[in-house]
Amino acid sequence: MKLGRTLAAIAMLGVLAVAWPGLAQQGSLPSSLWQVYKERFLDASGRIVDNANGGISHSEGQGYGLALAFMADSPADFEQIWSFTKTELMVRDDGLAAWKWDPSATPKITDLNNASDGDLLIAYALALAGSAWDRRDYLQSAAELARAILEHAVVERGGRTILLPAVEGFDTGQRADGPVINPSYWIFEAFPVMALLAPSDKWTKLSRDGEALLESLKFGPRDLPAEWVSLARQPRPAEGFPAEFGYNSIRIPLYLMRSNTNSKALMTRLLKSMTLPEGDLAVFNLADGSPKETLADPGYQFINHILACVNEGTKIPEHARELTSEFYYPATLHLLGLAYVVEKHPSCL
Repeated sequence: MKLGRTLAAIAMLGVLAVAWPGLAQQGSLPSSLWQVYKERFLDASGRIVDNANGGISHSEGQGYGLALAFMADSPADFEQIWSFTKTELMVRDDGLAAWKWDPSATPKITDLNNASDGDLLIAYALALAGSAWDRRDYLQSAAELARAILEHAVVERGGRTILLPAVEGFDTGQRADGPVINPSYWIFEAFPVMALLAPSDKWTKLSRDGEALLESLKFGPRDLPAEWVSLARQPRPAEGFPAEFGYNSIRIPLYLMRSNTNSKALMTRLLKSMTLPEGDLAVFNLADGSPKETLADPGYQFINHILACVNEGTKIPEHARELTSEFYYPATLHLLGLAYVVEKHPSCL
């Protein structure tokens, strides 16, 4: 697609926001909370630091940073994060981002493979920012990345359209139980924008089949999805990974909420299954349903606060509106959740 056609397509984002109200909104994140997030996790170079994972940076974190900077209506911060991402991670020949950057290593890229959720987040944020701030360069980069995702990571296997977690190591023929997916990589709110950037009916199929998979992935006594799932035959936990509902999976209900899909029952079931009696979320062993680790951080807990308000009208407590998470991942989920509440359910505040 030429840039002129891309611009014409992105001009439809305003219309799409009405038809698909799950799109992120400029200015939905309070600037004061974005400032706190920046101070904790944004390095002067423009990289988002995963401070619970050895201080590395990765394409997922850069994508989240771009999305949050857009939601905070901060073009300067967005440009800073994109400059690092473009220079340091967009180094693959196929147009996708290398996923892992380690400040203590030489060379800094320690794994050149991509991570498809990071690619989606980056392309989505670039498209929204390019449209809102009239940045043709952002739109062009978003379109190029969307086309690369479509070409290399969106595949049809076993009658389903699926998202490979990465180009290498997960597909049929690359491992005995392939294809293997990670259900938390489906960023549903991004797919309508990807369809404008790189037109194909595969995006609609990807969204539909992803939601159907989440409905069907019920492992162990808690009926939870595995973090890594083999689709070689009947879906089952993938070989070589812990058979658990893990950290990545925590964001699935949040993604469903943010996308405004017709999946209230699914979100409610997942949150109920992943919540301990005392109200904390947890990582669970799928075999027996036992908790492997309690996730008491307020960033994780915020997901349940959202559902309590949307379903029962329970206002989000004052203390839960402040960003108190000291670690990158729960802090990110917290701000994504808060922006969603500002966008769609301001009465919760």
